[in-house]
Amino acid sequence: MAAPTLEAAPVLSTPDTHIFEDPTPTIDISSLPRLSDEQIHLTYEIERTVREIREGRWKRIALQFPDQLLVDAPRVYGQLTRGLKKARSRRNGTSAASSSRNSAVEEELVAKLEETTVAEDKTERLFILADTSYGACCVDEVAAEHVDADVVVHYGRSCLSPPSRLPVVYVFTARELSIDAAIAAFKGTYSDKNQKIILMADIPYSHHIPTFHSRLEAEGYTGVHKTEIDHNPSSLLPNRTLPTGILDTKDALRDYQLFHISEPPKSLLLTLSSRVAAIHIYPTDTPNPSALLASTSRTLNRRYALLTSLTTASVFGILINTLSVKNYMHMLSHVKAMIAAAGKKSYTFVVGKVNAAKVANFSEVGGWVVIGCWESSLIESADFWRPIITPFELGLALQSDDTRVWTGEWTGDFQAVLAKEDGPATAANGTNGTEAATSGDGDYDSEEESQPPEFDLRTGRYVSHSRPMRTSTPKATQQQIGSEETAPASTALTKRANGDLAHVGNVVSPGAEFLRSNRTWQGLGSDYRSEDTANSGGPERAAKVEEGRSGIARGYVVGDDASVH
Repeated sequence: MAAPTLEAAPVLSTPDTHIFEDPTPTIDISSLPRLSDEQIHLTYEIERTVREIREGRWKRIALQFPDQLLVDAPRVYGQLTRGLKKARSRRNGTSAASSSRNSAVEEELVAKLEETTVAEDKTERLFILADTSYGACCVDEVAAEHVDADVVVHYGRSCLSPPSRLPVVYVFTARELSIDAAIAAFKGTYSDKNQKIILMADIPYSHHIPTFHSRLEAEGYTGVHKTEIDHNPSSLLPNRTLPTGILDTKDALRDYQLFHISEPPKSLLLTLSSRVAAIHIYPTDTPNPSALLASTSRTLNRRYALLTSLTTASVFGILINTLSVKNYMHMLSHVKAMIAAAGKKSYTFVVGKVNAAKVANFSEVGGWVVIGCWESSLIESADFWRPIITPFELGLALQSDDTRVWTGEWTGDFQAVLAKEDGPATAANGTNGTEAATSGDGDYDSEEESQPPEFDLRTGRYVSHSRPMRTSTPKATQQQIGSEETAPASTALTKRANGDLAHVGNVVSPGAEFLRSNRTWQGLGSDYRSEDTANSGGPERAAKVEEGRSGIARGYVVGDDASVH
């Protein structure tokens, strides 16, 4: 399926009978596996976490858990609290013992040292972050700043995107793996023991890689490279070390095959598909697993169809899906410049966790661009009314049909996109729209008419307004703008005459035009406007006063019939 087939934005209103129904699925905590105290201590690396907190001298610590690990959060909190208390007691006892051995000459210096120690040993405070602002793989600096945290302890698998403000302690919550079964699957997949193979695992299983590699060497495999964690999502192997002697070039890993333990994120799979010869996945959620050859051709074709469907889109929405990843503001400026250079309009939205209902509220937007971590930027669902693409895909979508070349390469990391851009953003099919709006003394729409016609590749129909920001203003308006009597820019909407576009502050506004011509609801009171007054421009009739709802939030009562909603 190339693109969603919805012909209109979905209805977002909730029926009255469902107002107080919670759609969130309930989780039976009793059915979840319960770890012993010793397993909690080892899985959540309590000892290492306490040591790093003490070494960092952090006093306000935020503990970030993904949803599936929240069941263990109170027990982790308790063990960390006891561990920090014991560490303070040991340090205080050591300081008291050392001070008793000091001579009288050093008593003054020791007293000052003890004052500093008391200040450093102030009781630490722990906070559990129960809900993430964005993806669970990212460090939630927004929630951590709500409690004025000094550091975030991130539990579970992570995208390892560099945070922008707070230090982070990563605890990957190591999971068990049957090495014997994995070795058997590996041997069944690769018969040539001299084959160049990259051994990689999902982060919770990455601690098994050294043991796995040693066993393979004992079996006679000589070309296997064991990867290690490296906080670099922009690497050829995202967040993993490269084989010795490999340069960071596009075709450097073409001779290698990849054996991946556990199902990788789809964004990682798409990223690696064009860089290595083949990918075999060893699943960890089946009783008798065997390595399966990964195929990404259908997914890549679908992504290409989505981005080509947006070549004639006139309005783009930019979804900020992170407030923590480093350089996200630079990427926002870069994306806005790319869209403006193509003569199109962009609007920026910060909506938290993205879902179909949120983005469907903005039906004037023809396509969405997500700025998030390299894993969460890939959003695929038929429920979305408009396609959602990444900044890398946007660069392809804004190219002309003559210059766009699809090589199968894909990346979700916007840091890599920024690294490739040495100069200001430009687009192959247009120049900055502000230049068209203020340039020259030519006739009205002369530049727009000189452009080649654009057609929607899916429907074959002619698209007349794919670059609304390149529409020239009338000559008289240009002279007025350039004169000394020009009125100051205003944020109010100008009254739209027949045949003109709606402007905001002397700039064409597709959003304002859509509000004027297509929105059925334009604010409070607009639903009480009669057809006669709307067409004539006369005053609106007053709204009828009705009795509102009363009672507690658990059950509203409407009118005299006492019907509960």
